[in-house]
Amino acid sequence: MKRITALLAAIACCAVSYAQDAQSAAAAAAAALTQAPQEEVKVEKPTYWTTTAAFRIGFDQTGLWNWAAGGYNTISLATGVNASANYAKDLVSWANSLKLDYGFLWSADKKNLLQKNMDQIYLESKLAYKTGKDSKWNYTASLGFRSQFTDSYVDYVEKDGKWQGTLKSGFLAPAYTDLGFGMEWKPNGWFNMNLAPVTGSVTIVTNPELRATYGMKALEDGSYKSALFQFGAQLKVNAKVSINDVFVYDTQVVLFTNYLDHPFAWNRVNWDNRVTWKIAKFFNIAFNTWLIYDPIVTIDGVMSKTQFKEFLQLSFIYTLSNKKK
Repeated sequence: MKRITALLAAIACCAVSYAQDAQSAAAAAAAALTQAPQEEVKVEKPTYWTTTAAFRIGFDQTGLWNWAAGGYNTISLATGVNASANYAKDLVSWANSLKLDYGFLWSADKKNLLQKNMDQIYLESKLAYKTGKDSKWNYTASLGFRSQFTDSYVDYVEKDGKWQGTLKSGFLAPAYTDLGFGMEWKPNGWFNMNLAPVTGSVTIVTNPELRATYGMKALEDGSYKSALFQFGAQLKVNAKVSINDVFVYDTQVVLFTNYLDHPFAWNRVNWDNRVTWKIAKFFNIAFNTWLIYDPIVTIDGVMSKTQFKEFLQLSFIYTLSNKKK
C-alpha cells in the first residue's frame, strides 16, 4: 500500500511539473508572438486623375521619273499630340483635353519653300457637378480655345528668288475663346451633349491686316478693332464609337448663336470628324475632316462661305497613360 501511494505521489508530481512547463512554454510563445513585428497592410490610395498623351507623326512622299502624265515630287510631314487630364471624385469632375497639329508640304515646283498643310491648337476644359449620384445630368462650366501656331499664305509668287504669298491667318489671328455655363446630358460613356445658354465668345485678331477678313468692327479712323465680343448660347455634341478598338469614329459638333445679332440662328458652326483604323500596334490610318461656317468671315471677297478641309494619313502613334488596365 505504501508503494502504491508513493507511486501515485510521484506521478502527480510529474504531472504538475509537466503542466507548469507547458504553461511556461505557452506563455513564452504568446509573448514572442506579441513582440514579433506585424506586417503592415498597404492600402492603395484612390486615384482621382487619369491622364493620357498620344504622340503621332506621319510621312508621305511622291516621286516621279519620266512620268508622262506629269506632276511634281512631293514630301509631306505631319505631327500631332492628343493629351487629356481628367479628374473625378464623388459628384465633381473636371475634363481637360488638348489637341495640337502641325504639318508642312514640300513640292518640286516650289523649291526652297515649305507650305503649311496642317496647323491647329484646340483646348477644352469642362468643370461638371452631377445633379445626383445616379443622375445623367451635370451642371457645367466649359472653356474652349482655338487658334494656330504660324502664319498661313496662299497664291505664292516667286520674286527675286523669294516666294511671296497672300497672308490668310496667323497665331491669334484669329483665335476663338468661349466660356459657357449650362447643363450636360451624359447618358453613357460614348455620347454627351452640353447646352450652355449663357456663353461669352471672344474672337481675337492680333494682325491688323486680317481684322477686316474675320469680321472685326470698323473704327472711325478706318482701322478695325482687334477683338469682337459675342454673347449667346452654345450647343456642343460629342460622340466616340469604337469597334474592337480597331475602328474608332470620333465627332464633335459645336453650334453658337449670338443673342446680340441675329439671335436664334446658328451664327457659327464647327464640325470635326476623325475616323481611325488601327493596322498595327503603333500604326494607324486616320481620316480627318473639319467643317466651319462663320458668316462674318470673308473668303475671296465673299462672306458666309462654308469652309471644309480633309486630311488622310498613315501615322506612327505612341501613347503614354496612367490608366489602370
